[in-house]
Amino acid sequence: METDGEKRIVIIGAGGIGTIVSEFLSRYLNFSDNDDKKEIMIVDGKNYKSKNMERQLIDVDALGTNKAVYSVSKLKEKYKNIEYSAFPYFLDNQNIKNIINENDYVFYCVDNHKSRQLIDKYCRKLDNITLISGGNELTDGNVQIYIKKGGDEKTVNIGKYHPEIRQAKDKSPSEMSCEELAMEGEPQLFFMNALVAIIMCTAFYNIINNTFKYSNSEIYIDMIEMGAIPRERY
Repeated sequence: METDGEKRIVIIGAGGIGTIVSEFLSRYLNFSDNDDKKEIMIVDGKNYKSKNMERQLIDVDALGTNKAVYSVSKLKEKYKNIEYSAFPYFLDNQNIKNIINENDYVFYCVDNHKSRQLIDKYCRKLDNITLISGGNELTDGNVQIYIKKGGDEKTVNIGKYHPEIRQAKDKSPSEMSCEELAMEGEPQLFFMNALVAIIMCTAFYNIINNTFKYSNSEIYIDMIEMGAIPRERY
């Protein structure tokens, strides 16, 4: 692993993908053999519900608790070499600048195009940022990687080839009513969530070890075909 003295990771969403990403990253970073400072912030304004049990990496005692706060409390018990923090609210235009900083590694783990658009636009304003965005439906999904170093975009932004992100028409979680939030979400499989999460973590590993191929900035995953296929984006 590269040793630049610090790894600050922001995980947006502690649901189906986010709970797995946070667990896998924590285990890897906690036991890595270097003295880098490691910090993970988890962002989510939702509470866990019973429907989350079958597709998210949580225990029964999570029900009714805030996702970010619960995730951090459990990870702290197991991984002592990482500094954790929770932001139990949804991202919006006002608070995002206090959450995502220069040089962060941002993992976007929420299926919401309006929020992706917000994060995409904000990250493009920074000079040094790594954004790894993952999403899925029942048996397929994709992972997008946006990297900017010294003001130079190494990969294309996540909205360039996706009008549903660039021209998002849905509401972000911060704009939804309690009733709308309760109804949000399509059926998901834990296995598919895990596939997306492992590709996101694999991208992170390759990036910090300088083995990431910038041309492979978007990966399509199909559970039925049992494959992950990178697509070149320029």
